[in-house]
Amino acid sequence: MKARIGVVAYQGAVSEHLRALERAGAKALPVKWPRDLEGLQGVVIPGGESTVIGDAMQTWGLLDALREWVRDGGAVFGTCAGAILMATEIKNGKPDQPRLGIMPLTAIRNGFGRQVDSFEADICVRGIEGAAFRAVFIRAPYFEVTDPEVEVLAAVDHKVVAARYGRHLATAFHPELTDDLRIHNLFIEMATGGQKNPG
Repeated sequence: MKARIGVVAYQGAVSEHLRALERAGAKALPVKWPRDLEGLQGVVIPGGESTVIGDAMQTWGLLDALREWVRDGGAVFGTCAGAILMATEIKNGKPDQPRLGIMPLTAIRNGFGRQVDSFEADICVRGIEGAAFRAVFIRAPYFEVTDPEVEVLAAVDHKVVAARYGRHLATAFHPELTDDLRIHNLFIEMATGGQKNPG
């Protein structure tokens, strides 16, 4: 049976994630309402504006529903803004910015600079095999990790850009903007592996 993976669908690279998940063999579904979480093994929060997506999740009731779904074992994958929303701490964010807060790390918003500082880099990502991953960074954050239960998967210039915490995955870059499905495959494996989230 195909894994059922949702994509939070208010703003950002929603269609790109839906297509990547389908190409990786999952049944991909948009998520806007709490009822959309039913029957999912994983949820992707895409890139975009973390403040806009967080506000929309709060307004539509998805923020609290997603926290409860996570407590029941659901897996979440955040890319760029989505990863910021997963962090327990945000630097350079809006005061009282709504967030999911399910990964014990600090997200440095715009950590690599503004839009004009966007770049691509070949990086080695722990947990995927083969050649280096061509990562697309757009006004990207990076992460500060101090919790020993958070596994650092990749770094650029000594700045953490990919991390895993139980069944949760956060990347500062955009794998949905490449043809390389290895990161989406990794998340599908995490979401269907049956491992409980820590904490």
